[in-house]
Amino acid sequence: MSKTVTAVIGETPYLVTLTDGTHQWLGDEPLAAGGGSRGPTPHELVLSGLGACTAITLRMYANRKGWPLANVTVELQLNPDGAPATGGAEVRRHIRLQGELTAEQRERLLEVANACPVSKTLGGAIHTTTSLV
Repeated sequence: MSKTVTAVIGETPYLVTLTDGTHQWLGDEPLAAGGGSRGPTPHELVLSGLGACTAITLRMYANRKGWPLANVTVELQLNPDGAPATGGAEVRRHIRLQGELTAEQRERLLEVANACPVSKTLGGAIHTTTSLV
């Protein structure tokens, strides 16, 4: 079962404190948008979730297979060429794998990256139910 994430904003413009009951982190807007740039923007937080999930999934898979994956770097951009004319959004994900991997292992790791849980969530239909309490 997943934890509940709570976001709280006070009077400081755009500074949001986020918690899952165990960890605490910040979200904010850049100075140019009226924020204090004390944390990642909401879109950067979404990208960070995808990046973390991708890296963790690749590490778990390589460890389970006993493959010599030394390091994974995941770079992500949201709409790097501007918002698509057809609507929606484009996430560009570049993965750098380090280690003595075969071409077949690298190809399999690419498949695994595309199947990470957050990638599946973002690629599927997302329905948000909102209520006031």
